[in-house]
Amino acid sequence: MTMIHMFCVLFVLQLVPITGATESGIVGGEVSKPHSRPYMASLQVQRQHLCGGILIREDFVLTVAHCHQQQPMTVVLGAHDISKKEKSQQRIEVADYYVHPDFRGKYDYDIMLIKLKKNATLNRYVRLIDQLPKKDEKIPANIKCLVAGWGKTGVDQPTSNVLRETTEKIQFSVECNKKWGEYFNPARMICTKFTKKTGGICQGDSGGPLICNNKPQGLTAFTLETDCNDPKYPHVFTKVNFFLSWIKKILQV
Repeated sequence: MTMIHMFCVLFVLQLVPITGATESGIVGGEVSKPHSRPYMASLQVQRQHLCGGILIREDFVLTVAHCHQQQPMTVVLGAHDISKKEKSQQRIEVADYYVHPDFRGKYDYDIMLIKLKKNATLNRYVRLIDQLPKKDEKIPANIKCLVAGWGKTGVDQPTSNVLRETTEKIQFSVECNKKWGEYFNPARMICTKFTKKTGGICQGDSGGPLICNNKPQGLTAFTLETDCNDPKYPHVFTKVNFFLSWIKKILQV
């Protein structure tokens, strides 16, 4: 039976046959140019990186629902090296969590908005994602998309303190259905293919973006538990454009 990982630090879901994960990172790829992804957010508990996210408004970060925590969470913006107190960083506490009402602790409807206690200060280090995708926007197979995150650089490798990135290609949904079966819903999910050489997302990258044609088409959701870098198992992302109406509704609260 296939086992899959959701990428969340310090948070293990006791589910059968699927479990949560406890580390983070991009496998392979390269170190991002410092502050070249100014929309990236590090979600932290007790100064430990938990998940990724993207700043979509001065007071809202978009991420995935399985990153929700009962412990106080801090959002760190403007970071490159999260092990340092960089002058560019803004640490902002969370005011509220808006988990999608249909999320049931598993994999479908895995999306969440985080309301910040104060507005982020926009500057060269902290910027909003340029734009969200359109509702009916199609994502053709085989185009390259960017993924980024902090953490493990391999299945058995230590975490990386600096932001790393690589590219993955959009996979045909039929291939995802073959591998993931009931766990994959093509209406609300996207999957990607990758190679061991280029690598891709791994445990802990949850909530980070899948950027295709300069738009965040997906949010990192899950991969194979035992080996996130196994090309036989496509990586899976929450499809952002399916949830645009819900996002707009929450932003008006």
